Amino acid sequence: MAQHYDLIVVGSGPAGRRAAVQAAKLKKSVLVIERGQRVGGVCVHTGTIPSKTLRETVLNLSGWRERGFYGRAHRNKQDITAEDLRRRLHITLDHEVEVLEHQFARNKVACMAGAARFLGPHAIEVTNEAGEVRHLHADKIILAVGTQPFRPAHIPFDGENVVDADEVLDLKRLPRSLAVIGASVIGVEYATIFSALDVKVTLIEPGDTLLGFVDRELVDEFIHDLRDRGLNLRFNSKVKAVRHVGAESCLIDLEDHRQIAADMVLFAAGRMGATASLNLAAAGLEADERGRIAVDKANFRSKIGHIYAVGDVIGFPSLASTSMEQGRIAACHALGETAHAPPQFFPYGIYSVPEISTIGMTEEEVRAKAIPFETGIARFRETSRGHIMGLNSGFMKMIFAIETRRLLGVHIVGEGATELIHIGQAVLNLGGGLDYFVENTFNYPTLAEAYKIAALDAYNRMPQRQASATVFEAPLRALKAG
Repeated sequence: MAQHYDLIVVGSGPAGRRAAVQAAKLKKSVLVIERGQRVGGVCVHTGTIPSKTLRETVLNLSGWRERGFYGRAHRNKQDITAEDLRRRLHITLDHEVEVLEHQFARNKVACMAGAARFLGPHAIEVTNEAGEVRHLHADKIILAVGTQPFRPAHIPFDGENVVDADEVLDLKRLPRSLAVIGASVIGVEYATIFSALDVKVTLIEPGDTLLGFVDRELVDEFIHDLRDRGLNLRFNSKVKAVRHVGAESCLIDLEDHRQIAADMVLFAAGRMGATASLNLAAAGLEADERGRIAVDKANFRSKIGHIYAVGDVIGFPSLASTSMEQGRIAACHALGETAHAPPQFFPYGIYSVPEISTIGMTEEEVRAKAIPFETGIARFRETSRGHIMGLNSGFMKMIFAIETRRLLGVHIVGEGATELIHIGQAVLNLGGGLDYFVENTFNYPTLAEAYKIAALDAYNRMPQRQASATVFEAPLRALKAG
């Protein structure tokens, strides 16, 4: 006889675990099914946490943050190996899994290891690694299965010289040169991380730019920084073929007849929803060509009323932070509880080197809506903290509506961007504007001072300024002077 639960959650990543814990706090019987050997999903084992841990390890061992003082040749460790990178990675992942297991145990969330597939709209079969089969039944089901790398047939993946975004975490050696195919968020992150290790990197993108959802001025600043440090960008370049040349070398043929040689190739051009093995048809569902499930974006309910889908498997924005909120909202709605709606604006973080973070409207979006606006710019080198840290780059852009003076968007590239963005997030979602940044005091010396510099920059260029405008011009000059 099938064991019954109020809610079954398939997948234990950020969306799945938040949904499960929320349901448990509502005193419901909850089971989480995880096909991996340990809980955590893609986020903990191959995605967010590993890539960010790798980034931090690289920045520490390479001495990247001190190069502004000591020169580009500076390193904290001269001979960095793949084992150096893996060591810290495993410590971090073990800790994350322990925290998650404790959270499930504390909230009395049951877990089951194995691959899930539908037998019917309410029936699920789970097969573990030993081949044992369990049959389960649930009133409500939430699919939080995440994604897996897109692996086209014409790319000769071998796990060593030609790898996908999951396999890159298990490298046995560090290449002298790396070609990254696809200037997606993942591609950009890994390209810049390896570049910080002084690996010769070529980033190949079929489009004419990268990160199309980010403010263009910010992207231009980012691209300038990448080229300045020697990262090779190949836009409007479609890959025709990838060939192995020798034991540790590859050759990429482009459709424009150019060739790119590299020790290693990372294919990072998209991901697929991990839905192929779920037998969705048995539940009355189907996935699109990228394995994604269509849902009502208000409550994340699929066309089958008691089945919900959350996280990366439903597509953009595919962020751990937003996935958690989706899981919470879906669980509440599924169990008949009212869930407060998420705020209108959420931050987007890209953990490249340097970081990028953005919230609100881009200048392109503001122009498209015909909103009269003004922008303010600050560079991190204009702050005393930037001098202390030896920063030569770093850029903040703020956008304000002229008529209401309200903040419309904040866009940052540079050290600590993903932390700094939260000041702008709070002001934006609370409906604040220019006066908040001009009139308030920020800790000194901090990079957060860039908010005041950018706000004063915007104020001094606003039309029909008040007579007291000169009051703000002197502080702006003082701040820029450090």
